[in-house]
Amino acid sequence: MPALWIAHVTVTDEEAYGRYAKLAGPAVEKHGGHFIARGGRYVQLEGTDRPRNVVAKFPSVEAAETCYHSPEYQEALSHARGAAERELLIVETSE
Repeated sequence: MPALWIAHVTVTDEEAYGRYAKLAGPAVEKHGGHFIARGGRYVQLEGTDRPRNVVAKFPSVEAAETCYHSPEYQEALSHARGAAERELLIVETSE
């Protein structure tokens, strides 16, 4: 089953987070993912408001999790640590 990688982000260091974003995209694509929403318009209805929201679709939960733990994504993530407050989850779709 396909899966969605959903990130809710407040960027605190634009320069460092830009380095993360530059590396994260190719890592996601390498593992079969593609972005379906990346920082677009949103409406916060409940919970913590995070001004940047990203959704990527992967072939499976396993593919998304493998991407997260991959050396490529971990290198990207090293730039996001300390440069953003974020939540990230993977959820299987019902498609």
